[in-house]
Amino acid sequence: MSVIVRFAPSPTGFLHIGGARTALFNWLFARHHQLYGAGGDSKFLLRIEDTDRVRSTPEAVAAIIDGLSWLGLEWDGEIVYQSARATRHAEAARQLLELGRAYHCYCTPAELEAMRERARAEKRSVRYDGTWRDRDPAEAQELIRAGIAPVIRLKAPQAGATTIRDLVQGEVTVANAELDDLILLRADGTPTYNLSVVVDDHDMGVTHVIRGDDHLNNAFRQTQIYRALDWAVPQFAHVPLIHGPDGAKMSKRHGAIGVEQYRELGYLPEALRNYLLRLGWSHGDDEIISTDDAVRWFDIADVGRAAARFDKAKLDNVNAHYIREADDDLLLRLMTERLEGEFGRTLSPVERERLTKAMPGLKPRAKTIVELVEKARRLLILSRDQRANTLLDQDQGQHFTVFSRPTGVEVTRGGLLPQIKTVLESISAEEWPVDTLVTPTPLSEPLRRLARSCDVPFGRIAQLLGAAVYGSPETPGLYIVLVALGRDETLARIADAASGRTQRE
Repeated sequence: MSVIVRFAPSPTGFLHIGGARTALFNWLFARHHQLYGAGGDSKFLLRIEDTDRVRSTPEAVAAIIDGLSWLGLEWDGEIVYQSARATRHAEAARQLLELGRAYHCYCTPAELEAMRERARAEKRSVRYDGTWRDRDPAEAQELIRAGIAPVIRLKAPQAGATTIRDLVQGEVTVANAELDDLILLRADGTPTYNLSVVVDDHDMGVTHVIRGDDHLNNAFRQTQIYRALDWAVPQFAHVPLIHGPDGAKMSKRHGAIGVEQYRELGYLPEALRNYLLRLGWSHGDDEIISTDDAVRWFDIADVGRAAARFDKAKLDNVNAHYIREADDDLLLRLMTERLEGEFGRTLSPVERERLTKAMPGLKPRAKTIVELVEKARRLLILSRDQRANTLLDQDQGQHFTVFSRPTGVEVTRGGLLPQIKTVLESISAEEWPVDTLVTPTPLSEPLRRLARSCDVPFGRIAQLLGAAVYGSPETPGLYIVLVALGRDETLARIADAASGRTQRE
């Protein structure tokens, strides 16, 4: 079976996390049927519902398109812009008028408000009471001569019920008495949302409407429009919304921010896709699911009815996994883009090589690209003054103290830093390792001998050396840093650190 689905965002803001998940579910459903069903011509379409000309902006449209592209959710065919189809929407409303399934309503705003007030006073549902539903059109002649423009309303069924067999929610029914004659075409000739959606979905050949369950009430009204037009009703699948970890409606404090902001925060698109997939859908106990497996396994009928809860810690863990598994060249490119933007210059070949060598130590310690850059930045700071600003105040106990401010100078009791420098100077350029994966590194044993001769725990030697060459005792692997920096830069940084000792003593 071929399926045609669509993602239809309103460009009144960014592509938020809930919208991204809706797009993902639609995309997976279409791709699954393309590859594993009998529907090789299944499609995932994109429609921009930009009929709100006041709130829709070109910037929001660009953000939606860019967000989908970054996530890897490429659509089929050209983008449909709903605003360009207003004439077609109005045509459908007039078709219903000719069929006697819609009618002109001349109620004024004052009359409609009085209608609502009566309903509230009588504790009834606030709905249109059908004033013009069965009146003779001749009664409107005086209003027409007065220049009053009518709206067109659907002549909805009043008896019985409308039932939706939802692929996620199951069978849902509402009494037709609860659904009034909704407006199809406003007095100014512009179509309403429900009419536009039905006409566009029909003309685009949409077979399955997958969207958030906040649209479930619209589905009943839209079903009535489909039936009035004698069109086939698509299958609906209303997905529960995403809530925050506290169970409340998702907000910015929970992470309801734009997809582009997640990119800026350093998340990889495949990690965000993986995490969003698991918000409401599962495949056994699998947490890490490749895109290929997601396409193979996904079925919208497997989405749960309960609201999913957003958990940033889980997202971070998923992202950390994808960073560990990512190609080093990709990570280097992402890091370089950010660092060059920060520095306002192009990284030199030496700096790029330094990052490449350090990657085995950087990747396992970063949850985001931002963290990766923060750890890598220390490897590129060349001047002592720059490094001083990154050093940490830290008391390392009896044998030495590491200071950072105001001068950023490490002061040692017992002269350990000069002794470390002497030990490392004894290792020739030819002996200095160039591969961070060499274990044990030729640098380790001389430093351990120094620790034993000074009766100092090796950890303290490592902390002091890390503070001197990396700007922090906590390094992405001490030997990885030493190899990445190389002999000359390592010794120069130690000399910078040691030279300020008398200033502090």
